Amino acid sequence: MPFPDLIQPELGAYRSAVEMPADFAAFWEATIAEARAIGGAVSIVPADTTLKAVEAFDVTFPGFGGHPIKGWLVLPAVRSGRLPLLVQYVGYGGGRGFPHEQLHWAASGYAYFRMDTRGQGSGWSTGATADPVGTTPSIPGVMTKGILDKQDYYYRRVFTDAVRAIDMLVAQEFVDAERIAVCGGSQGGGIALAAAGIDGRIRAVMPDVPFLCDYPRAVQKAGRDPYLEIVRFLAQHRDKKAKVFETLGYFDGVNFARQAKAAALFSVAVMDDVCPPSTVYGAFNAYAGADKSIEEYEFNNHEGGQAFQDRAQMLWLARRFS
Repeated sequence: MPFPDLIQPELGAYRSAVEMPADFAAFWEATIAEARAIGGAVSIVPADTTLKAVEAFDVTFPGFGGHPIKGWLVLPAVRSGRLPLLVQYVGYGGGRGFPHEQLHWAASGYAYFRMDTRGQGSGWSTGATADPVGTTPSIPGVMTKGILDKQDYYYRRVFTDAVRAIDMLVAQEFVDAERIAVCGGSQGGGIALAAAGIDGRIRAVMPDVPFLCDYPRAVQKAGRDPYLEIVRFLAQHRDKKAKVFETLGYFDGVNFARQAKAAALFSVAVMDDVCPPSTVYGAFNAYAGADKSIEEYEFNNHEGGQAFQDRAQMLWLARRFS
């Protein structure tokens, strides 16, 4: 297939035109404070597995609105002292899956937590968390749920869940609160970037082919869903363009990048027609932290680097958390 977007050197030089709302920081401070004030119960119970080298736990914690959010916690079976924490968020349509998946972080000595994504988990991996909030009219998928009001938009709830997961985990005696990292691919990368832009406790962020970045350009350049959900919505709601992009400004990875100071390792796939590479560079070039780098996979589509990027992440994070 041809390259669907910019290529080097124009790609690396791309700067996003996304504007940050004047009350962006205040909006997120109020949102997180509201969720923390509601609180809720935390449950951490052993998972039913055959795993011996690691311990796995079925976790429920309070997210946005105090809603119960699920996740898997996996710890090295042999450990001492407090462990560095790695929180992973999952891609669009997926859920937390099973606790025996992706054991390389716990095997490397991390407390590993994979958060379920509310209302998803039936597209390619199983989930167990409902989204109990109703919204204004939307089309199938979650990209347009509540898109006409920033208070009601779906990702306000998801990004709050991501920060509340960290709240829950840093309260545990096995977590080193000075070594917190977040990661994820595609939607998971966008969630990780949002968490890093909201929560200053995060020391390292690894957005892998991140989704949810530079929405105005993404809807023009993406060749496949999920960004095209927004295109189809606007094709019917022709008079709502200004309102839609006003809302999306509060949830754009470019704006979270402008607030984030954690060390960052991005990845981008130059042939990606789901998350156009220029949108990834839009977030990367806006990233405020001084310690940032990007792995580029020139001949890959949205699968990105896969095991190559896993290896790069493990080596990169080990150097920072050693």
